[in-house]
Amino acid sequence: MKVNSNKTICIAGATGLVGSAIIQYILKNYPNVRIKGVYNTTPPFIADERISYVKADLTRKEDCRKAVHGCDIAIMAAAMSAGARDAIAKPYRQLTDNIVMDSLLLEAMYFNGITRVVYLSSATVYQEFDGYIKEDQIDWNKDPHPSYKGVGWAKRSAEKFCQFWHEKYGIEIIIARCSNIYGPHAKFNPAQSNFIPAMIRKAVDRMDPFEVWGSSDVVRDVIYADDFAKAVVLLLSANNIKFDIFNLGSGVMTTVGQVVDLSIKYSKHNPSKIFYHQDKPTTIKVRSIDCQKIQNCLKWKPQFTIEQGVKLTTQWWIENKDTWKK
Repeated sequence: MKVNSNKTICIAGATGLVGSAIIQYILKNYPNVRIKGVYNTTPPFIADERISYVKADLTRKEDCRKAVHGCDIAIMAAAMSAGARDAIAKPYRQLTDNIVMDSLLLEAMYFNGITRVVYLSSATVYQEFDGYIKEDQIDWNKDPHPSYKGVGWAKRSAEKFCQFWHEKYGIEIIIARCSNIYGPHAKFNPAQSNFIPAMIRKAVDRMDPFEVWGSSDVVRDVIYADDFAKAVVLLLSANNIKFDIFNLGSGVMTTVGQVVDLSIKYSKHNPSKIFYHQDKPTTIKVRSIDCQKIQNCLKWKPQFTIEQGVKLTTQWWIENKDTWKK
């Protein structure tokens, strides 16, 4: 089923960082597609005649049925996410709601005749490892890293739900194990933000001394939202893939120190000192995923470097920090 055909796409999580980036990419590149945007807490902020929005609590079965009604294909981008602080202090928040949402939404898609889905999983599903890890190197007999045990098992469970609906009922489902995604419309609230928007906010706020939780050499795979959105839509369009799993990130190791330096640079901040707190909540020190499979399959590569992405995200935050409440 081609995305550029006259179809309606359900995008769950339509007003989040990922959902909004996907919507903008579709509007720009697929003029015949209609979008049903599903949201809960953040009100819609992208207006277009091809988008209809529905407010839904995806932990409720009836709301899931309402959300997907009338759609042909879907992208599951809704998730309960958190930054390092909440991931350490309240790991249960990413466990229960994610399992409930994903299971109910998949069931609702089946009963409403949706035939093709991209499900956004997470690199947190992987066990502890060194270096880059490929999709088939997951060890189901080992727990996810202790820092991600709750959300990791929630996402592992959802991947098995996806496999069930494909094998039992024939729904075509592509799973993307996502790395850290950043860009405009991210969560900048300090209690919930991931490390890139957190660093940008501190730099724009002129924090001095500039304080960072953890070490400068913590490594992540990070991907700019526009690059991520394109890859997701290409997966949805890849009709030769009926069920498969892909790592989706930049495939490039980025350190916290690099992000700190770039955030300071593009906010034009000049702190007297940068202080890395080793005693603050942090998660895994190195997490990097091998993204060769998706790059080879889709003939796709990220276009934005970390410097370009941080620059654009910082500029967006400077322009929107007084109105963006998320």
